[in-house]
Amino acid sequence: MLRREINELLTQTGPGTPMGELFRQYWFPACLAEELPEDGAPPVRLKLLGERMVAFRDSYGRYGLIDEFCAHRGASLWFGRNEDGGLRCPYHGWKYDTTGQCTEVPSEADNSSFAENVKLTAYPLVKIGDILWTYMGDPATQPLLPEYEFALVPPEQTYTSKRWQQSNWLQAFEGGIDSSHVTFLHSGGLKSDPLFKGAKGNQYNLNDTKPFFEVADSDGGLFVGARRNAEEGQYYWRITPWVMPNFTMVPPRGDHPIHGHFWVPIDDENCWAYSFDYHPVRALTPEERQAMIDGHGVHSENIPGTYRPVANMDNDYLMDREAQKRGDYYSGIKGIAIQDSSLQESMGPIVDRTKERLVPADSGIIKARQKLRKAAIALRDQGVTPPGVDPAHHHVRSAAIVLPQAEAFLDAARDDVRVKPGMPVASV
Repeated sequence: MLRREINELLTQTGPGTPMGELFRQYWFPACLAEELPEDGAPPVRLKLLGERMVAFRDSYGRYGLIDEFCAHRGASLWFGRNEDGGLRCPYHGWKYDTTGQCTEVPSEADNSSFAENVKLTAYPLVKIGDILWTYMGDPATQPLLPEYEFALVPPEQTYTSKRWQQSNWLQAFEGGIDSSHVTFLHSGGLKSDPLFKGAKGNQYNLNDTKPFFEVADSDGGLFVGARRNAEEGQYYWRITPWVMPNFTMVPPRGDHPIHGHFWVPIDDENCWAYSFDYHPVRALTPEERQAMIDGHGVHSENIPGTYRPVANMDNDYLMDREAQKRGDYYSGIKGIAIQDSSLQESMGPIVDRTKERLVPADSGIIKARQKLRKAAIALRDQGVTPPGVDPAHHHVRSAAIVLPQAEAFLDAARDDVRVKPGMPVASV
């Protein structure tokens, strides 16, 4: 169990909170590039870390992330006109550029300097791969741009989606580093999902329901190793990297693309799950890309025009009890992503961790919570830069390997969990 005050520290991410300030040390996804597909595109409403903003791409192609509300009388700039290098409030015509600077107040005299003294809160917005990334911290300590492999490979080798999850970011993230539930919750997907099925490692997953966990520190976070029995004298290891505060990767299966996530707080009761697939040495096949678009693997099928899953809490995630009985889907819910989100949302917006009973299989979650808490307190009390800020910490991969029983997983897999451009991943 977790003390109530620690649970609150880890789950509250608004301005001025320890975890909110921790998140503000990092670049993280603000929205998908597809949401601002062209110069002068309509603005997009965003809420991140409890702050309401709009993202826009001006007529010159510059990206901006600014306070949603006009400084005049508080009208939402989502209604704004994207024109001639800025976003104009349609109420009284005040105009703002991508830095939040007010550039025009039409009611003022031509020689007035009033607009120069009006500036909205604004954050940088940078396109890398399929994502528009933001940094919401002190500009004086802005780190170098992120260097995650999935965002840097050629476009034909990667795909990213997102979905709205109605739970706190932490319970979503904890699912991302929990390999023990795969044997149960995702057992149907291992047999049928086009982005999972056919890998030799699937049999090890299904045959051994009692994984043994070891957790090792890394420069940017942790490596969580889940060990299962393989052939005689060997173990099957699935190694999950976590880079602080919210980047996780799923260990690979066969030659399928590699999966992973960013878990981004919207507010304390909602988060965005950014899900990516990429292959480091080849293009995604048309069939793989279409499977991702259709909501297979770690992706979801969303309601058209939104990023809310078709299967959601309002329709009981399209639960199929007959499919549950047959074993098509262990929980009766179709889709890897929705199987996860349905149970994480079922815990309530913020799960009461004072009531939980943890076991050794939860060792990765326990150590991640400890590392987050220590980093948030060290930042608050001593100004210590947390792990994962340095882009050198981003050069990690997940791995799935078979090792002799006597070998330590991270010693044997040290090269396998580091990015090697142009080289395939270690996979079974």
